[in-house]
Amino acid sequence: MTDRYCVFGHPIGHSKSPAIHAAFAEQTGEAIEYTAIEAPLDDFAGAWRDFVAAGGRGANVTVPFKEEAYRLCDELTPRARRAGAVNTLLLMADGGIRGDTTDGAGLVGDLERHGVALAGARVLVLGAGGAVRGVLEPLLEAGPASLHIANRTAAKARALGEDFADLGRVSGSGFDAVEGPFEVVINGTSASLAGDLPPLPDALFAPGATAYDMMYGAEPTVFLRWAQARGARGIDGLGMLVGQAAESFHLWRGKRPDVTPVLEALRRSL
Repeated sequence: MTDRYCVFGHPIGHSKSPAIHAAFAEQTGEAIEYTAIEAPLDDFAGAWRDFVAAGGRGANVTVPFKEEAYRLCDELTPRARRAGAVNTLLLMADGGIRGDTTDGAGLVGDLERHGVALAGARVLVLGAGGAVRGVLEPLLEAGPASLHIANRTAAKARALGEDFADLGRVSGSGFDAVEGPFEVVINGTSASLAGDLPPLPDALFAPGATAYDMMYGAEPTVFLRWAQARGARGIDGLGMLVGQAAESFHLWRGKRPDVTPVLEALRRSL
């Protein structure tokens, strides 16, 4: 019997995850079925139970259910507990649910593939929501000289910085108090989805800096266009998407797929 996996979201029709995991399965010789399921906004837990009853073994979870998935778990990895959100569910042998978050590993792995040095770098992260919270621990484990969180609501950025201050030199502020330059700037806001840009100073980038947007598209996002016009190298979040999926696949199947050919094929399809 083929093992079943899925991605839960609302909406979910746009998801690239089924194509990514189908490619991973073919590459590794694993017999799995992976589908996209639009869970009801008011009953994510019910959608998970129905999936398990139909033979589901594990799932990815995207917006807006990552916090609900966290609360559903019987067991959490340390990084998921720290993030307060889960994007990967695994059905354990005893029927319990194990939760993990692979977004941060996907981000750091993509930065490494592009040759971006985080160790000793001054890093700026834009946004203070769940997407940012989920990547802070892996970023700080890479050993930056400092990491600053900037958000429209300054108090939220400062509170998030305090939550992770034990892992390194972390601070937070509103967008209006950001002072560069930075070697790495990561946009973790959803502004790119609406074609918007956080209010940022022009003098943000150090020479040779990298700008990374967690969003992606066929064309550079408005944030990446803005950053490139100011001399930064721009990288979108497609590699993060494929990288976090590879981490989930490894958790479920014990095999680590090669990200590069899947990422290249996905890029061509945009």
